[in-house]
Amino acid sequence: MAMRDDARRIRVLTFNTLFRDRVRARMDALARLVDESDYDVVCLQEVISPQVLARFRRATPSFPFMARAGGFPLVRGGLVTLSRWPIAKSHFLPYRLARPARQEWLLNKGALFTRLRVPGGSLTVVNTHLSANLDMDWSPSNAYTKVEQSELEQLAAAITRIDPAEPLIAVGDFNVPRDTRYFTGFASAAGLEDAFGGGTEPTYRPECADIGAIDQFLHRPGLKADPRLVFTEETRLPDGTTAHLSDHYGIAATVTL
Repeated sequence: MAMRDDARRIRVLTFNTLFRDRVRARMDALARLVDESDYDVVCLQEVISPQVLARFRRATPSFPFMARAGGFPLVRGGLVTLSRWPIAKSHFLPYRLARPARQEWLLNKGALFTRLRVPGGSLTVVNTHLSANLDMDWSPSNAYTKVEQSELEQLAAAITRIDPAEPLIAVGDFNVPRDTRYFTGFASAAGLEDAFGGGTEPTYRPECADIGAIDQFLHRPGLKADPRLVFTEETRLPDGTTAHLSDHYGIAATVTL
């Protein structure tokens, strides 16, 4: 019997949660929204505190499966992937440390690879957060540009080692504008397609900084995705006040296998 069309659709959210400023209140509000949502997979970045993560997990019981890298005292890479589908395996790829020296070295940034058992097969989800370009200068000569280029090369190499027949998506805070030449070069080298088709609507709140579309949603050919920005407006927090959930917007998409 053929698989039902709705069983081939996996609803995915990726969101940089922002590790500072009223973290517990914002994460409590996010947990409620996520737990009541129809998302199947939630990829989070900047979940740095194990205590905040534990609190978030208690508030999201509808997601029984979680992947994160081991580590103490911080959540390694700040990366967490929640799923309503079983996890077959997961592993963390740490990016090599490269100068300039900076505080985010403590986080040990990288990519979290999670293989899910979904109806009719599997889906590999790559959740990543690249180093920030602290100069906000993505020219080839910039030191932070060279760090990001190296990390993208490491990520592309890891993705291409995965069986090309495996359905795969790569999402997260890439910290690189979507129209930057070395980002499009990465997508080509990794064999991935941009779900936004090159669109440059900002994913970072413009009032925080004018750096454009730095959060990404990519997928292998053969998959389809219909991305949209979410959490663009202020949200009511548990204490009755309202605030933006992050300095980033989220990206939600239905991936059709």
